[in-house]
Amino acid sequence: MTATSTNTFNADLIQAFPDAEKRVLLLKPRGFCAGVVRAIDIVRIALETFGAPIYVRKEIVHNRFVVNELAEKGAIFVDDIDDVPSGMRVIYSAHGVSPAVRERSKERKLKVIDATCPLVTKVHVEAVKFAKQGYSLVLIGHRDHDEIEGTLGEAPDVTQVVSSAEEVESLVVPDPERVAYLTQTTLSLDEARDIITALKARFPKIAGPHSQDICYATENRQVAVKNVAHEADLVLVVGSDNSSNSNRLVEVSRNLSTRSHLIENSSSIQPEWLEGVKTVVLTAGASAPEVLVEDVVNYLRQKGFGSVEEVEVMPENVRFGLPPEIVQAIAAAPAIPAVSA
Repeated sequence: MTATSTNTFNADLIQAFPDAEKRVLLLKPRGFCAGVVRAIDIVRIALETFGAPIYVRKEIVHNRFVVNELAEKGAIFVDDIDDVPSGMRVIYSAHGVSPAVRERSKERKLKVIDATCPLVTKVHVEAVKFAKQGYSLVLIGHRDHDEIEGTLGEAPDVTQVVSSAEEVESLVVPDPERVAYLTQTTLSLDEARDIITALKARFPKIAGPHSQDICYATENRQVAVKNVAHEADLVLVVGSDNSSNSNRLVEVSRNLSTRSHLIENSSSIQPEWLEGVKTVVLTAGASAPEVLVEDVVNYLRQKGFGSVEEVEVMPENVRFGLPPEIVQAIAAAPAIPAVSA
């Protein structure tokens, strides 16, 4: 069973005119990643199968358009698990939760559906493993992010969070030879590299994950920007301001000395940004739906950007299975009778 939400771009909007004075380069991959598709599908299927209301702890993904759309269908988003009435059904967001949240859910007899991205779960498993092996843990990421809060909760007594290479110098650990690091899945590749380099200089025997924790979608979208930003006068990233991976795309572009802005939708675009601009590179964070990208393309068309060309930097075909609670619910649903011709 795999997640099925579509995020298909309207191909009719792509019209490449090489001689056009103004153009839009539409990056691919962009937008929804497999973890986001899975999380949104889980909420939609839960609402269709069990009926409203369905409670969701935190934003299911960091995009206001998506959250508002699901709220209209009957999802109720809460900040704290104690805000869910006892015995009701609750969905954990794609960013994951700490063991303390899971325990509190059990105490309150909540029916839990876990929409944690499998790549975030991988980091949680690594945190538990390193802690059991007696390592001090350094978690690289942004302290106020939901994902960091969840991962930190796996081994809070031995884990410290660092957000910059400068913070590495102030770390104090019981045994400098028993230190391990993990990273938030939505970091900038360059940002993580610099912090890991500083950690290795400070703790030469530091251990790390077998494979990097930064997720494939975060990496792919950053690589796409790096490959094309030099052709642009302006890079626009569709995404919410609380989306870590969307903010990192803006940073990647600015680090290449290309002007870049994070936008919720076309109404966020300031007309002065387009003055003197011939080429706009357009991409979207991993939690931004394609309908918002289409909205921006249409806006730019109206502003004279007559050529819209999709630039695929790399293929992306990752799919994640749905959790057992949802698979079982689908299997138990009554069959839809066939309609005779």
